[in-house]
Amino acid sequence: MISVRMHQRGSELLLAAADKELIGRKFSEGALRLDVRASFYEGEDASEALLLNRLSICSMANLVGEKTIAIAAREGFIDRDCVIIIDGIPHAQLAKM
Repeated sequence: MISVRMHQRGSELLLAAADKELIGRKFSEGALRLDVRASFYEGEDASEALLLNRLSICSMANLVGEKTIAIAAREGFIDRDCVIIIDGIPHAQLAKM
């Protein structure tokens, strides 16, 4: 399952999406840190269709986890070459220009 949460800041709409089992966990590798805070990522339980809908309307996104990243990459929202791995967990950010 994937969790999605939308954050509005002025005219910007930020999507926070993560594989649900990662919420509340922290990961680190070298100088890299990833804190998958419930206060940021926890929201609606999302089907693939809902995640794709939210990706299509957001202006920015923070994406965490194998399932979330796989869907976003398959549908062309992110490039797999731009995904970083922190302690085995994939993470990507999206900014639409």
